[in-house]
Amino acid sequence: MGEVLYRVVPDFYEEVAEALEKLYGIEAEALQLPRILGFGTWVGGDMDGNPDVNGKTIRETLDRQNRVILSAYFEECQTLAQELSQSASRVSISAGLAKRIEHYNTLVPGSRSITPARHDRMPYRVFLAQCGTRLRNSLEGRPNGYEHAQEFEGDIRLIADSLRANKGWNAGHHSVQRLLRRVQTFGFHMATLDVRQHTSVHHQVLAQGLGDPRWLERTAQQRAELLSGALARDQGPRMELDPQGRRSRGVFEAMVQARHRYGPDAIGYYVVSGVQGIDDVLAVLLLARWAEAWDKRSGEAAVDVAPMFECLDTLERGADLMRQLLADPTYQRHLAARLGRQGVVLGHADISKEGGICNARVAIYHAQAALNEALKGVVAHPVIMHARGGSIALGGGRIDTLVRAAPAGATNPVLRITEQGQVVNQSYGLRPIAMRTLERAFSALALSVGQARRGALVAVAPVHEACAATLAQASAAAYRRLVVGEPDFQDYFRQVTPIDVIERMQIGSRAAYRSAATTIDSVRAVPWVFAWIQSRHLLPGWFGAGHGLGAAIEAHGLAAVQSAYTQWQFLRTLIDDIEAMLARADLEIAFAYEELVDEPLHRHFDAIRTEYETARQHVLAVKGYAALLDGEPQLQRSIQLRNPYVDPMNLMQVDLLRRWRATGREDRDLFEALLASISGIAQGLQSTG
Repeated sequence: MGEVLYRVVPDFYEEVAEALEKLYGIEAEALQLPRILGFGTWVGGDMDGNPDVNGKTIRETLDRQNRVILSAYFEECQTLAQELSQSASRVSISAGLAKRIEHYNTLVPGSRSITPARHDRMPYRVFLAQCGTRLRNSLEGRPNGYEHAQEFEGDIRLIADSLRANKGWNAGHHSVQRLLRRVQTFGFHMATLDVRQHTSVHHQVLAQGLGDPRWLERTAQQRAELLSGALARDQGPRMELDPQGRRSRGVFEAMVQARHRYGPDAIGYYVVSGVQGIDDVLAVLLLARWAEAWDKRSGEAAVDVAPMFECLDTLERGADLMRQLLADPTYQRHLAARLGRQGVVLGHADISKEGGICNARVAIYHAQAALNEALKGVVAHPVIMHARGGSIALGGGRIDTLVRAAPAGATNPVLRITEQGQVVNQSYGLRPIAMRTLERAFSALALSVGQARRGALVAVAPVHEACAATLAQASAAAYRRLVVGEPDFQDYFRQVTPIDVIERMQIGSRAAYRSAATTIDSVRAVPWVFAWIQSRHLLPGWFGAGHGLGAAIEAHGLAAVQSAYTQWQFLRTLIDDIEAMLARADLEIAFAYEELVDEPLHRHFDAIRTEYETARQHVLAVKGYAALLDGEPQLQRSIQLRNPYVDPMNLMQVDLLRRWRATGREDRDLFEALLASISGIAQGLQSTG
C-alpha cells in the first residue's frame, strides 16, 4: 500500500493542477499548490488495551518508516540521475546549485567515486549522487547525512529552480517536481504516528506518582483542580514510579525524541480514550511534564491532546466537555503554546455496538455539529477526526459519502479519518483505485468547504430531523431490547457465531474481549461485527432499522420519510448503507447455524428474521424498489454472483464448529480447518469487520 501511495501522490497533485488550469486558465506548471495530502498511522502507537505497545515500539515503528522512505528517495535519486544527463558544456546551471556541488565535494567526498569520470561534466548527475550519499549516510546513521527532510527538500528544489532557469522545463523538471511532492508529503517519517492510551492507565500512574491512594475515588472536578495546581507548580512525582509508570513516562520521552529525529510531523495527536471529564485531558499534560516533554520556549507540555468520545453518554456530553476544557486557564495556556491545534476523535465502532447503526449515525451527526460549534471561534486549528471500522456497521464506507453526509457547515478544511483492515487494500491497493479514492475524498471536501464559505448550505427541514430522531430512538430501543434486554442473548451469540474461534485467532492488536468475562458488554466492536459477518447474519449492520423506519413512517408518514431520503444526504446515506447490509446478509445460510444453538435459544432467530423482513419492506417502500439494490445493479449483481461461492464454506464451517465444540474445543486439526474457513469466508465476502 505504501508503495502505491508513494507513486500516486504526484499524480494526484497533477490532476488538481490540470483541473485548475482548465477552469481558470492558469498554467498547471506555474501553480504552487499547497500540501493537500498527508498520511498517518496508529500502528506502533496504539496502547489502548495493548500492553506490548510502548515507547520502544514507537521508536521502532518510526525507525522502520524512516528506513523505508529514505530507501525510496535514494532509489528515485538514482533514477533521476539517469534522466538528468545535461552537460555543463551545453547547458548552464544556477549559481546556487554550483555552489552546493562544491560544498558537497568537501562534505561528502566519497560521492565522487560513485559517479564515473565521464559524468564530471554532468552537474545534475553529480549532485544527485551527492544527495544519494547523504541519504545513505542518514539511513546508516553515519556522519554528514541529512538531519531533517527540509534539508533534502532544499537540495531537490535547487535542481528544480536550476532547470527552470536553464531551459529545463522539458528536460527533467517534471520528474524533479514529482520527487518534491513526495518529500513534502512523506518527509523523513513517511506517516505521522498518532499515540493512544486509555485514561484509566494515566490515572493509575498519577495515583502512584502523587502518592494519593484515594486518587481514583475522587470526583472528576477534584482531580481537575489538583492537576491544575500540580501543573502550575510544576510538581513532579512524589513517589518512585512502578514499571507501568516508567513505561508511561517512556512513551512521552519517545515522542520527543521522534520529533527531534524525524521532524515535527513524525508524531501526531496523543489520543485519550475513555474520556469522561477534563481531568482526563489534564492528566496527560502532567505526565508529559514528568517526562520532561515540554516546549523549552513556552514551558508547556509538547503534546497535542485529542479526547476520544466513543460511547453514547460521552458523545452527548462531548461539546459541553470541550467548552469546559477550553475555558480552563491551565489548558488555555497549553493550547496557546501549541498554536491552537486541537483535535477531537469520534469513535464510531463502540457507539454503533452500543445502540445499533441507526442510533449511532444520528448521535454522531448531532455530536459533530455540536462539537463544531464548541470549537469554532475558540480554537485556531480544530480537527474532528473519525475513527471508523472497516464495515459499514462500524462507520465504514466511502470517504466522500461521509463528508457529504456531515452536518451543514460542520466540515472542517482538515479531514482526518481512519481506514482499517481490508478497506486499506480495497481502496488503496491498486494505483487507479487509490487515485479514485483520493479524488472522491478531495472533491467532496472541497465542495463542502466551498459551499460553507459561500453561504450556500441548505438547512435541514425540521420534519426531516424529526424523522431521523424517531428512527434513531425506535431502532435503538429494538436493538437494545434484543442485545441487552435478553439475558441469554450472549449465549446465543456465542453458539450461533464462530466467536469462540475468532477470540483464539492471532489477529489484530488486542484481545477479543476487554476483560476476562466473555459477555457482550466486554466483547470489542470489531470481533462482534466479524462474528456476525461470518455467520451471514450481519446483524450489527441493520438490526433495529425495521422498528426505526416503521416508527418514523407511522409518526410522520411515508411521504415525509421519502422526502427526507431524497433531500437529505445524511439520511440517504444511512438508508443506502442499511440496504447494502440487508442485501449482503443471507438468513437462509444463517439458519444453518441454528443447529449449533440450544433449543430454548431458537426464539432469537425468529426475532432476527422478523426484524430483517420488516427492515427490508420499509427500505423498499422508502426507495420505491421491488428488490434490494435495484438502484445499484452492479453491486446487486456482484452479491448475486459472489455469495453462492461462499455458501459451501459456511456449511462446512457449521459442521466444523459442531465437531470442534464436541471435543471441548481441543482438537487442533479441526481448529486449523476452522481458521481456514474463517479466512475463506472473509475473503469471499470481502469483509472482516
